[in-house]
Amino acid sequence: MTGATGTVVEQLPSALYRVRLDEGAQVLAHATGRVDRNFLRLLVGDRVRVEISPRDAGRGRIVEKMS
Repeated sequence: MTGATGTVVEQLPSALYRVRLDEGAQVLAHATGRVDRNFLRLLVGDRVRVEISPRDAGRGRIVEKMS
């Protein structure tokens, strides 16, 4: 999986988020267990690190909330 940084632009049902990457592309991402277990709340405008799926460039997972 390749890593990228971006900004959360929309919260969707089922714990999905639309993230605009710094390169300009948008991906649909879910939060990893580590983010959920630590009770990190993701809001629109938050900076996050996303791992992009090698099979589908439009999907990914949020691995870290950046401060």
